Amino acid sequence: MAELSGKRVAFLLTNGFEDSELTSPWEAVTSAGAEAVLVSPESGTITGKKGHEASVDLAVGSAKADDFDGLVLPGGVANGDKLRMDADAVALVRAFFEQHKPVGVICHGGWIMADADVLNGRTVTSYPSLKTDLRNAGATWVDEEVVVDAGLVSSRTPKDLPAFNDKLVEELAEGEHEGQTA
Repeated sequence: MAELSGKRVAFLLTNGFEDSELTSPWEAVTSAGAEAVLVSPESGTITGKKGHEASVDLAVGSAKADDFDGLVLPGGVANGDKLRMDADAVALVRAFFEQHKPVGVICHGGWIMADADVLNGRTVTSYPSLKTDLRNAGATWVDEEVVVDAGLVSSRTPKDLPAFNDKLVEELAEGEHEGQTA
């Protein structure tokens, strides 16, 4: 596995996230040596749709892409829908793309990328119900376990987490990607 020592990775989510889409990538990046930071529009503790509780480390309005080496966008219908309506969250996602930093997104996490206007010309996958939204945002949508497009790692569902985690850690280890643009 790639080494992520010294890297900081932001996980952007709110209440209603898909539990395993937070816990599994979090374990993957921290096991590789990165510091994981939970960023949210909420404060205190947030709860996943299956009851997993996680402590928020940083308010999204205070988070800056400059302070991180990569971003992870877990899914969950409620999570994805709430985040895309938060202007600070959308701006943060866009900033990661503007700075060419790796981004990992799974399931319904892709909705916020449509609102951040960062999908034009990109190839991605997601939960199948997002296919039309992501295509309308300019992406080429494919039904594959994991897709890597110049620093953008995407997967469909929790069953894809092993492949997603491997590629996420690999892209984070590689660092900035010139093709990762807004």
